[in-house]
Amino acid sequence: MSAPVCLIENDENGQLHVRKEAKDILDGITEPVVVVSVVGLYRTGKSYLMNRLAGQQSGFALGSTIESKTKGIWMWCVPHPYEEGQTLVLLDTEGLGDVRKGDEKHDTWIFCLAVLLSSTLVYNSLGVIDNTALEKLHYVTELTENIRVKAEESQDEEKSADFMRVFPSFVWAVRDFTLELKIGNEPITSDEYLESALTLKSGCSPQTEQYNLPRRCLRHFFAVRKCFVFPRPASTQNMRRMEELTEKDLDSEFLEQANIFCHYIYECADPKTVSGGRVITGTALGNLAEVYVEAIRSGNVPCLENAVVSLAKIQNVRAVEEALQFYMTEMLGMVQLPMRPEELSDIHTDVEKKAIEVFITMSFNDNDQIYQRELMEKIHYEYQQLCQQNQEESIKQCKAVLHEVFDTLEKGVFDGSYLKSGGYRQYRDMLGHLTNDYRARTRSQIMSEEVLSKFLKEKEDIGNMILQADQSLSEAEQEKEGTVQISCTLLSFNHQSKLSVIHKTVQ
Repeated sequence: MSAPVCLIENDENGQLHVRKEAKDILDGITEPVVVVSVVGLYRTGKSYLMNRLAGQQSGFALGSTIESKTKGIWMWCVPHPYEEGQTLVLLDTEGLGDVRKGDEKHDTWIFCLAVLLSSTLVYNSLGVIDNTALEKLHYVTELTENIRVKAEESQDEEKSADFMRVFPSFVWAVRDFTLELKIGNEPITSDEYLESALTLKSGCSPQTEQYNLPRRCLRHFFAVRKCFVFPRPASTQNMRRMEELTEKDLDSEFLEQANIFCHYIYECADPKTVSGGRVITGTALGNLAEVYVEAIRSGNVPCLENAVVSLAKIQNVRAVEEALQFYMTEMLGMVQLPMRPEELSDIHTDVEKKAIEVFITMSFNDNDQIYQRELMEKIHYEYQQLCQQNQEESIKQCKAVLHEVFDTLEKGVFDGSYLKSGGYRQYRDMLGHLTNDYRARTRSQIMSEEVLSKFLKEKEDIGNMILQADQSLSEAEQEKEGTVQISCTLLSFNHQSKLSVIHKTVQ
């Protein structure tokens, strides 16, 4: 992709929906995807980080005013810089908390979709990680209300462990950081800074519980946590034209941190998985996005377990279609009908094996092989159709040879050439000669004998008629030889009688 496209946006009715253009792009990605989403308050520089991850100075819209630039969720798919055979999918989300928008529930769903779709979630904020910053991350405290891991959950079930198993890794990017990383006089790492900010207070007062809630959620929901702190990248004046700045215009310490950040994402961000640890492709990611968005549009809480079931159905139906199409295309390209059944069977066996491999590559969680059996049944049906077509084509070619070979015999019968004494023997000799000629020319045809047998059966009545005529004519000639010579008039009369007898016999 040369530039980002919108993946999820609001339609004219204010409902979220997946853009077809983005879905088509994901459908074409059949390799595993590493999905990195960035979320955070609007106008905090989220898009710039994503452009850096894409290896570009510009791409995702930055903007320089107080108005939120990104709307919905935008997507940029690029080859993974470190891992061959993987695609890096970058998701830049609409800024949270935009007062001009004033739709808190919309922000919640954008945050939830970022969590559900990504393998690494980057939270971008300004300044420091303090109580105010954590309170602004209240969306994380609402995850249990807006996301379900299992279709049926008991009241006393520990949800945090389920969330931790399926949620992405968490990266907090602190922008415009000006403090020293120290606790007391001891220097600390940025990761230690984050963990220190997530330390819980003891006590059970409402104030303490409110203080601990976002911290507890981050600790319990995200098993892997990482923090990066970035100094201000440029002067206030230059910040207004970030897309135009080159690296030499940026603060060197900021560039160093940006490079460390990108290296970490490239090195440590895992491919996207779903329940059960199954790695998904771009095709599956697009289907997953549609499943989650449809749940939200329907007023339901997105459920990971149900999503996997829906995803499996979508993926496996398509896998059956693609594998069957592969089988048909390969068979039609390799077979030349008519052909010997053994040859057709060998080709079928080889192509069927390859078609199953195509299905297995595309299928998803077909543990009971329900869809694989469906594929096998459809392939068997198509093979039987090919076998039928093979017979029909053989019959067609055999009939063409039959017509050509036996044309002389047919003309002789039509002309009455065999309606004479000894005609039946000539007919049988010609029939035998032509039959051998036909068999020699249709030796490789599977329906040769069936076509010939039917033809000979149809000619039995004609052969019997010629035989009867031959017998009648032979008897007439024998009577003629035993008769005393009489007058020419009587001879003429007898000759006419003979012709009449022959005529009646033929009739």
